[in-house]
Amino acid sequence: MNTLGLGAMGMSDAYGTTDRAESIATVHAALDSGLTLIDTGDFYGNGHNELLLASALRGRPRESYVLSVKFGALRGPDGAMLGIDGRPASVKNFLNHSLSRLGVEYVDVYRPARLDPAVPIEDTVGAIKDMVDAGYVRSAGLSEVGAATVRRAHAVTPIADLQIEYSLLSRGVEAEVLPVLRELGIGLTAYGVLSRGLLSGHWRPGNAGDHRNLMPRFSGENLGHNLALVDALRRVAERKGCTVAQLAIAWVAAQGPDIVPLIGARTRERLAEALPAIELVLSPDDLAAIERAVPAGSARGDRYPTPMMAQLEVGN
Repeated sequence: MNTLGLGAMGMSDAYGTTDRAESIATVHAALDSGLTLIDTGDFYGNGHNELLLASALRGRPRESYVLSVKFGALRGPDGAMLGIDGRPASVKNFLNHSLSRLGVEYVDVYRPARLDPAVPIEDTVGAIKDMVDAGYVRSAGLSEVGAATVRRAHAVTPIADLQIEYSLLSRGVEAEVLPVLRELGIGLTAYGVLSRGLLSGHWRPGNAGDHRNLMPRFSGENLGHNLALVDALRRVAERKGCTVAQLAIAWVAAQGPDIVPLIGARTRERLAEALPAIELVLSPDDLAAIERAVPAGSARGDRYPTPMMAQLEVGN
């Protein structure tokens, strides 16, 4: 049975101005609706996101929510990305600061945000295992790595899940990664299920005033092509009696009960729109219609700028 998780990044970073009170209210609404998984990263807003969540979660029983925390992305005081650090000592140092900012004694899933090319994955997850053994982490996770890296990491310590982009516009996991996860009994937490707003049904040219301006899928002719795919999907959604966003989220969930879609809702309004998706049942005819509207590989443009694509082991 699928559920949804709440991706908190947009409450602190990357998508323009934010509203602290509305962000906290959205976290509360998500938890009150039955969602338990909250995903963050120690570099989201240079620590702002963890501090925000600490405020939002204060007074909630610790066992009532699941914290997934990414680490390793280095940032300067101006927010510039400076690389990845997966060294064992750094892993433990990052965790120390996350526990302090979040105001908790442990995190549920701890994962490197990206693979550090200078550090064997065995060393990085070995440090996470040390923290599991010490009680500071419940489970190890991974993010944006390929099938071979998953196997190597899982041989060191059980991997709870792989967090990776998966949507109608980003299906690179299907060929090799998803079969390996299922072979090993590892879950998939899907982020970007609405492709950073492209599949929300609300996107229009000229909307972006944030980092999406740098993303190939949001530029020039690529954007026009991709929005035409969304229009085709909208027609399917109208026949189904749901929104484009709900249909896109439900499609990800329909790919298997071992997949948890993350919704990056920053407001209660967007959260309320997304929540019904988990109850949306897609028939074989629905899935076929969706596939005709947005065939695999039909998106144009990379999902990240070229330098960031170089950090990934799985493409579009």
